[in-house]
Amino acid sequence: MSNDTEPEQVLQRYLDALVAGDIDTIRDSFAEDATWTVKADLPTAGPWHGRDQIVDDFLSAVMGERFEAGSHVFTFPTIIAHGDTVALEWHVSARNTTGEPYENDYCGIFVIRDGKITAVREYLDSRYAARVLFPDLD
Repeated sequence: MSNDTEPEQVLQRYLDALVAGDIDTIRDSFAEDATWTVKADLPTAGPWHGRDQIVDDFLSAVMGERFEAGSHVFTFPTIIAHGDTVALEWHVSARNTTGEPYENDYCGIFVIRDGKITAVREYLDSRYAARVLFPDLD
């Protein structure tokens, strides 16, 4: 039997909020002292510390400003939970701010304790992301 504090359920609530653009539920999904680390050579590399920095600075500002508003389509082909850890594979289809298509696959390791996301380690094709989202780095 699962409940809303089981790691997989907590992550699913976050993903549903992400798809819906429900910023309040996204924020509530993270522990106050959560960390999010992007394992890549990008300006978005972390770690990002604390719920507000993750939601306001990383997810909303830094990443949000790289995409055309409303262009995101997320799919989540794999979710594997073990203890307080959930491995997630996701795909993002979107357009950058110049309208160029963006298609990238991600993998994240989410640590969930007491019904909140406490840590995320994110992996992606950073070379592709740099080319499409950060062309000013060239």
